[in-house]
Amino acid sequence: MFGKFSRRRFFVRAALPTVAATLGVPNLFPAAEAAAISRLQPSGPHPVPVTLTVNGTAHALMLEPRVTLLDALRERLRLYGTKKGCDQGTCGACTVLVDGTRIDSCLSLAIMNEGKSITTVEGLASGETLHPMQAAFLEHDGFQCGYCTPGQICSAVGLLNEKRPTDEASVRVWMSGNICRCGAYPNIVAAVRSAAGAAS
Repeated sequence: MFGKFSRRRFFVRAALPTVAATLGVPNLFPAAEAAAISRLQPSGPHPVPVTLTVNGTAHALMLEPRVTLLDALRERLRLYGTKKGCDQGTCGACTVLVDGTRIDSCLSLAIMNEGKSITTVEGLASGETLHPMQAAFLEHDGFQCGYCTPGQICSAVGLLNEKRPTDEASVRVWMSGNICRCGAYPNIVAAVRSAAGAAS
């Protein structure tokens, strides 16, 4: 039940205007009810102020509460390193670090990350000096088309932050949320283990 309306009654009432128009019936609603419906205004979430701290810089934005962190990064902050792959949290291409922990940014609302430290692949390097994980991916050729690479690298940095085991089997398990459609997994595993200081 939705208030005093059942689900069935809701759908019947929603369909009545279409049925009326199709059959040429002038008005299926009582006058008072028709007047109330005519006063309804379209509504939705309105933009609210949100401050996101990304790669050490605070950005004051006006965002609708439904905007994902991924869309805020790409469409508002022009940080295109974070990729939109499946947009369902299954491919890992949108992985970023929030307070050092990896998340799928397509599944997190931007407003939920206010007051947190967000790091994208653009924020890993220190000036011209690559992050050790970025350097390891280059050294071990841990990419082919490169589309998944930013998410792979952020996830790998998160893996090390989480102090996960870095033997080959463990790396494969803890990186399994990041899909490489080119199949560069052996080189990705080698890069992660190299950056972790393990024998590759």
